[in-house]
Order: sequence, then C-alpha cells, then structure tokens
Amino acid sequence: MSESQGWTPPGSPKDGEGHDANQPTAPQTPPAQPAPPTPPQGWGAAPPPQQPGWGHPPGWGQQQGWGQQPGWGAPGGWQPQPQAPKPGVIPLRPLGVGEILDGAVSTARAHWRTVLAIALPIAIVIQLLSSIALHTWLSDSSGFSALENNPNPTDEELRDAFGDLLGFGSVTGIATLLGNVLATAMLTIVVSRAVLGRGVTVGEAWHDSRGRLLRLLGLVLLVPLISVVALLVPVLLLGLGGSPLLAALGFIGGVVLAVWLWTQFSLAAPALMLERQGSLAAMRRSWKLVTGSWWRVFGIQLLILVLLTIVSGIIEFPTTLVAEVVAGGGSGFLEGGLTEMSWSYLAISGVGAVIASGITLPISAGVTALLYIDQRIRREALDIELASAAGLGDTPAPGN
Repeated sequence: MSESQGWTPPGSPKDGEGHDANQPTAPQTPPAQPAPPTPPQGWGAAPPPQQPGWGHPPGWGQQQGWGQQPGWGAPGGWQPQPQAPKPGVIPLRPLGVGEILDGAVSTARAHWRTVLAIALPIAIVIQLLSSIALHTWLSDSSGFSALENNPNPTDEELRDAFGDLLGFGSVTGIATLLGNVLATAMLTIVVSRAVLGRGVTVGEAWHDSRGRLLRLLGLVLLVPLISVVALLVPVLLLGLGGSPLLAALGFIGGVVLAVWLWTQFSLAAPALMLERQGSLAAMRRSWKLVTGSWWRVFGIQLLILVLLTIVSGIIEFPTTLVAEVVAGGGSGFLEGGLTEMSWSYLAISGVGAVIASGITLPISAGVTALLYIDQRIRREALDIELASAAGLGDTPAPGN
C-alpha cells in the first residue's frame, strides 16, 4: 500500500537491501521512531482499491497467520492462533456485533472526560429548551388544554391547539436536531482517534468538526426528508382510488421503502466527517458500503436502538416517579395528562432525561462510527491503513 493513503507516519522504516545471513553484524541501536502524527482534520483517507476477500492483498492472511486453522501445518502440533492488533478500542479486523457495542462503550469509558464534556452540555440545553416549550405551549393555560376534556371543540379551539402543538414541536425539534448534529460530529472524531489508541480534547474535536457542521446539518435534514417522501408516495399513489385496502397496502409499502432507504444512508454521517465528503457524496458512499450488507447493518442499528431505548427508560423511570411524588401528584403524567405539569415536575424529570441522553448519545454515535469502520475493513482493508497510522507498520501484525 502506498504511503499516500491512510496515515503512514513520517520516518517509518522501509525494507532495505538484504545482507548475508552467515556474516555477523554489529548490534545497532534502533533509531527512535517519531510518534505518528494526529490527523489534523479527521481521517481524510481516500478509499483503497478493492481486493479479494476482505480486501487484503493476496497472501496477507498466510503471512500473518490469519484465516488458518490453529495447528494445521504447524510443527509440533496445535499452536494458538495469533490475534489481531488492538491499538485502541477495537481489534483491527472485521468486528462482531458485541465488539462494536463494546468499542462504543470502551470509548466512552476511556475518554469519559471528553465524552461527558461534549454530551452533557448538549443534553442539558436540549432538555432545558424542551421543558420551557412544554410548559409554555402545552400547559394548562394553553389552547391545547382546551381539547383535553372537550369532545366537541370549536374551530378556533382547534386552531389554537394546533398552533401550540406546532410551536412546541418546532422548538424541541430544532433543539434536538442541532444538538444531535453537534454531538454526532464531535463524538465521531473522538471515536476515530480512540480506534488508534489516541485521546482527543474537546477543543481538538471542535476544531476538527466545525468545518463540516453545515454539511452534516444538510445531510441530517436530507435523509429524513427522503424517507418521508418514500413513505408518502406509495400511500398517495395507491390511495387515489379511494380504496382503504390499497391505501393500507401503500402505507405498508411506504414504511418498508422508507426503512430500506434510511438504512442505506445510515453510514453517511461518519463518511462525511471522516472522509471530508459533501452531503451527497457521503450518501453515495454510505450506499456503496451498505449495499450487500443491508440486513446486517439494519439488524445492528435496530438492536442498538432497542437497547438504548430500554436504557433510557430504566434511567428516566425512577426520576419520573420522584417528580410525581415531589409535585404532589398534580402533574397528571401517570394518568396520561400533559397539561398539568408543574415546573418542579419538569425540573426533576428533566434530570433523568439529561443523564439518559448523556449516556445514550455517545454510544449511539460510537456504534454508527464503528459500524462504518467495520464495513470499510471488510471491503477496503482499512485495518491495514489503521495499523500504519497507529505505528504498527504497513500491515497489521499479530498482537496480544
């Protein structure tokens, strides 16, 4: 592999001329190797050419002992199989589902100061704005409260309720969108360095990600828009005849199409951040990486979504109960009400929401970034480039 790809550190030793094996050589002190430079702006590595199998050069597995059954052809009987090198949070080889999740959790644990400094402020701002919007537009003084026990609302009441609901949804939606974009951008940088066994400060993560925030925002807006259009088009086409059955079939088909497209584009965010792609180029990149592995990518993303939802529920439920008790049972939440939530209830329950977001945001971003890395390892031999960038040579060597 040429040095123009990946992160080949300057001054790395090259294969020199051979020498006579029978002629003794004077012992020499190996020259000190400079530390591999930290990529200033993410990875930025151009994809290497396709290779057979996982994308490794022919004979690579035989040279390193990978892919061989332990003991076959080994003198002296069974020999343990060499393991892949692991300079950071993951081994440099194709990953299993558990290893992807473990890598995301290990990143949050190993770099917890940076991760919390990124995730917690974002979670606090989102929750603060959401609580203010909830109390302002969906409280007992809003037009929305007029519909709670009113089976026959007037047109004016419906308009007021719709305006309040639109105001609440706009504030919370924009706050969540911008917060997730910022968290995804900076946390993806943290994960990319953690794979190489390197740390990163909040300032470095911001410096490396700020130039791509607008592109990432455009991507985050474009992918859901495509999914919504894919959901609505079959419904409109099949529902024009007025048949409820055709409309239902169109809805089911639209859901399937929207999920399929969302999965195809699910790796676009790390591609944009780590390869310095534009929004459309990152979507094409994700499409290429996911094609042929759709069920695997979809299954992992769905599994992580379910797990993080369960974790969030476990964290938020106790604080919700405490808020209900402190608020004197007047919030109405456990009875299904929304319009009687007091400030004390919102403040206490918001603590649980902030803690849940501070935990789930880094894991979600980490899983997506590691899934992208795993797909590139399987298809493009990215592990060789990562090993070179980590100072392990041009190819991964067996490690412990």
